[in-house]
Amino acid sequence: MKATTVKVEGELLKSIEQLKPSDQSVTSYVRETLEREVRARKLAEAAEQYDAFLAEHADEQAAEEAWMQADLDNPPDDEQDKP
Repeated sequence: MKATTVKVEGELLKSIEQLKPSDQSVTSYVRETLEREVRARKLAEAAEQYDAFLAEHADEQAAEEAWMQADLDNPPDDEQDKP
């Protein structure tokens, strides 16, 4: 597995030390912060791709809109008639 070391010093280090929980190391705080940022960017990219997909596929967009209007608290009408 590849790894790297990043030097953090001065005011940035002081800021990180003030922001992180007292029971967490600077290293684990920075790692978690970077993982969260990477995950957020991947999710944003996936959302953009999904929006582009919906723009190109009207049937999928209509199905999503129908789903968003669905009453999830009650079964569909055809399910209510079953014994």
